[in-house]
Amino acid sequence: MSERIAVITGAADGIGWAMAQVFAEAGYRVALADLDLENAKERAAGLGYGHQALPVDVSDEQAVVALAAKVGETFGHVDALVNNAGISDSHLPTLEQDVGQFQRVMDVHLKGTFLMCREFGRLMTARQQGAIVNISSIAGLGGMPRRNGYGAAKAGIVALTRSLACEWARYGVRVNAIAPGYVATGLVRSLAEAGKIDIGKIERRVPLGRLAEPEDIALSAFFLVSPAAAYITGTVLSVDGGWHAFGDFGDASLGKERQT
Repeated sequence: MSERIAVITGAADGIGWAMAQVFAEAGYRVALADLDLENAKERAAGLGYGHQALPVDVSDEQAVVALAAKVGETFGHVDALVNNAGISDSHLPTLEQDVGQFQRVMDVHLKGTFLMCREFGRLMTARQQGAIVNISSIAGLGGMPRRNGYGAAKAGIVALTRSLACEWARYGVRVNAIAPGYVATGLVRSLAEAGKIDIGKIERRVPLGRLAEPEDIALSAFFLVSPAAAYITGTVLSVDGGWHAFGDFGDASLGKERQT
């Protein structure tokens, strides 16, 4: 049996790093693809022998083509691809938003996911085996004021996921998406410090009363590429603590102050 290979974008930090650790612990050789190559190299070294850091700007077509060629040359095949790379949006009112920032969000999230799926889909469909997980968001499933570019990109990822799942099922390639809620990462903390989000309010809005941990998302991604999900394709798995299910008025929980 050949070794299992996983490619994870945005793997140098946050959710991507949690994913790299989960996949490595499960026996995968991981290609940590990231814009921050030096940090990715440190992370790959920390995982041990057999893992590799590779540079990529997912919004750059030639960079993605080169990445797929390098992975194919180095590892020979790919079993799992997780499209996790992303950036934050401006959180500004729509009338104050800059079209350049809107386009950049679309390029990284939607265009980047398309390019990665296309290039690594070539490897998977040729081998007639593989699983892809794309990262959407609660912003792609419901309306969030001030987040139109981010929400549009994440909604586009949902549509792209379903389209590819139907197209590539005949080749033995499964394509699914995860829609996380707010996750306790450095990026979310920086948004809170800048006054753009209120973590206390978010926690009370979540029925489970807390932000997700990066590992919560990582374990969900691993499930979707595992044999346990062999009959799952074209689906969007909400990993949001109940955010999308809650339809009542007021708080959904007491947040971190909830009774146990």
